[in-house]
Amino acid sequence: MLATAGYFLLPASSHAARITYNAIGLAAVVAMLVGVRLYRPRRPGLWYWFAAGQLLTVLGDIAYDYYLYGLGGVPYPSIADAFYLASYPFRFVGLLLLSRRRQSDGEIGRLIDAAVAAIGLGLVLWTFVLHPTVADSSASAIARVISTVYPVADLLLLVMVAWLFTDRRGRTTSIRLLKAAAATVLAADTCYSVTIVYFGADPYVLDAMFVASSVLWAAAALHPSMAADTGAVGLPRAEHSVARWCVPAACSLLGPALLLTPYAGKNTLDSTVIACGTIVLVLLTIARTVLILKQLKTQSQDMEELAMQDEMTGLANRRRFENTLRIAMAEGPAQVALLGLNGFKNVNDEFGRSVGDRALSSLAQRLAQAVPDEALLARIGGDEFAVLLPGSSSAESRALAIQLAAQLREPVHACGHDLLVCVGIGLADGERADPMEVLRRAEAAMYAAKRAGQTYRRWEPALDEQSSGHARLGAEMRVGLDTGQFRVVYQPIVAFPQGRVAAVEALVRWVHPHRGMVSPADFVPVAEQNGLIIELGTWIMRTACRQMARWRAELGADTPDKVSVNVSARQLVRPDFAATVADILAETGLPPRHLAVEVTETAVFEGGQAVTTLHELRKLGVRIALDDFGTGHSSLGLLQTVPVDILKVDKSFVDNVTEAGRHSVIAEALIRISTELGMTAVAEGVETAEQADALHRLGYTLLQGYHFSRPVAEPDFGPRSTATAGVTTAAVTDQGPPRLQNANMP
Repeated sequence: MLATAGYFLLPASSHAARITYNAIGLAAVVAMLVGVRLYRPRRPGLWYWFAAGQLLTVLGDIAYDYYLYGLGGVPYPSIADAFYLASYPFRFVGLLLLSRRRQSDGEIGRLIDAAVAAIGLGLVLWTFVLHPTVADSSASAIARVISTVYPVADLLLLVMVAWLFTDRRGRTTSIRLLKAAAATVLAADTCYSVTIVYFGADPYVLDAMFVASSVLWAAAALHPSMAADTGAVGLPRAEHSVARWCVPAACSLLGPALLLTPYAGKNTLDSTVIACGTIVLVLLTIARTVLILKQLKTQSQDMEELAMQDEMTGLANRRRFENTLRIAMAEGPAQVALLGLNGFKNVNDEFGRSVGDRALSSLAQRLAQAVPDEALLARIGGDEFAVLLPGSSSAESRALAIQLAAQLREPVHACGHDLLVCVGIGLADGERADPMEVLRRAEAAMYAAKRAGQTYRRWEPALDEQSSGHARLGAEMRVGLDTGQFRVVYQPIVAFPQGRVAAVEALVRWVHPHRGMVSPADFVPVAEQNGLIIELGTWIMRTACRQMARWRAELGADTPDKVSVNVSARQLVRPDFAATVADILAETGLPPRHLAVEVTETAVFEGGQAVTTLHELRKLGVRIALDDFGTGHSSLGLLQTVPVDILKVDKSFVDNVTEAGRHSVIAEALIRISTELGMTAVAEGVETAEQADALHRLGYTLLQGYHFSRPVAEPDFGPRSTATAGVTTAAVTDQGPPRLQNANMP
């Protein structure tokens, strides 16, 4: 580029200028060979063709200078013209190789666009350059032939350039430079022909365009992107730039515009050629319009298909399932099976969404293998799948549910992890119901199956009655929380045999203005389901901590060591729960060591955020109690992952502890485990003095149950008698079966 700038600083038509001009052309040839050697493109042939065409052009320039400076004049035609004309085929071949593609998507439309551009611009070239050259009767026959070949070659070059500029693949810098080089050669040749025909001059300034083309050839070869394999690239059919539409449209108007010019009307041949070209342009425009409409129709069908398909699994989505269900119900009976995965959210939380997505795809493939050909399998939600069985009976849907559950019985392998995913299946039929109602019924049955731990369950009206009852109870709970209907009561945990109250467990009771005392067994599951357990649990925690702080201030040394508060699984999985507990402790002024959090084995069995939250609470200084120990999924395994301070032995092992048998053996084993691991053991559900004595003989020193006190609002912290069953009472007491009221619920 510096040499190009220097060229125009030299005296015009001087020997130094011509040598510099030719040196720039040869440098472009060398640059192409160096680029091939340096970057090793996958298709080096096209660069050799370009280099050969550039070399022939330089040889033509050298021959032209020899005639001009050596012989004193340049004949026409001459050897220089032979070199110039010979360069065109080499450049054509290179451009053809550049335009070659491995995917034919949109090729016809691209060809029509290129033809429209070439014909439109070709008409302009014919009118103002080609025909005036042919019509020059003063030139010799060979001169007129050569003068005709030049514009024809430029016309072919125009076709190739138009073809390239309609190619959507050429997005690399090197390809853009090649297009610019070819377009510059075309522009320079056209300008040169116009100046020769109309002005009879050989302008020096046009050398700038020829030099620019040499620089562009060299830059294209020396850019690293020249090694890209553009022939393998295919862009979507839907990609249409503004230029791709506007350029052919503008070129299609050139023919009619030329017919309106006075210059074209002076010659019958020009008018005939332009008229024929205009007709061809109109036909090509019509063909292009038809092709566009066809492509739009195909794309519309593709988009409609994508709109009915789940992107992740490739199954039908909810929209397609609902449409197909509506059609199937109009034609006859239909059965719907709705599958919901249990605890799948924990997979995403613990292993990441990529593992969860891979697991869902694998599960979808398994389900597809079990579904009959006439059935429709769809993914209708995050971890929910649905199967439509048109024209099937209840027995057939039940058999399919069993088969689907069997397909999911084995662990699924995803990203190096083996994941066991359980499922709940809801069944519903389409008789006397609309599609949305069928799906709702199947969903209600699915949730009922999950709650009951069943593999599948068929919808029945009782499920709706239960759901409506839960909905009403949930609404009343909202009112109860706002109006202060809930109470916190406390059950002592006694140090045996001394009888001292070592701790208290905070429990919640609902004093309903119309229902009376509502059992936690009735309202806690509803609160878990509708999310009110979060607000209720926070209120219980704050109330218990505030009460414990008040007791410490008023009773001093007679205050229990700690207050124990039950925490639900939904509270534990919230990342901000530990911070909430820390704020409550700071607000009430209760030291963390005087608070214990009780969790069940099922709440932390699946790990994830729940276990992380327990570790965060442990760092605060809060004690962790594992409630109902021995009745969960993997009790001993949990002791390795969960930071446990207190084991609360379930009442089922206490009931028969006075009798010889496995219950007493298990109770003895549990106290030994807790002692060896440095934990504190608490025996729950002690109802008789005999049970208390038997537990003490096994090594238990902390006991809790109705033998000592029911849950009350203001416990008596005085020493309990260890010889007889001393049951205290207070304003708020329990009603109903003892174990039900002392269930593991806040």
